[in-house]
Amino acid sequence: MSNNNPTTPAIVKLDENVINRIAAGEVIQRPSSAIKELIENSLDAGSKSVNIIAKNGGLKLLQIQDDGHGIRLEDMPIVCERFTTSKLKKFEDLQEIQTFGFRGEALASISHVAHVTITSMPRDATCAHR
Repeated sequence: MSNNNPTTPAIVKLDENVINRIAAGEVIQRPSSAIKELIENSLDAGSKSVNIIAKNGGLKLLQIQDDGHGIRLEDMPIVCERFTTSKLKKFEDLQEIQTFGFRGEALASISHVAHVTITSMPRDATCAHR
């Protein structure tokens, strides 16, 4: 194999932002992928009703509203971080998982390729929070 470039390129560690955006592309390829992930989150939260609003095919707006158990206020700071989940605590829990999602990647991936606002009202709360 001939190499016209006399220098060998250096191997570099990718910036965290680049890593996250590449990973997001593996999970969220188009708005329909985001809708699927968010519907699964809604169903995993025990929702009986899920309403979806999409503008311009989901490119301008994707809004999901459900009646699931909600996200606790104290969990909001980490809800969009990779590998944060309420569905398992230890590796062995994978044997008993009965939900659509469990890895904690959907919200993280969506947040790396879109502007995300989460408003949640847990069932036992008197008001919603962002």
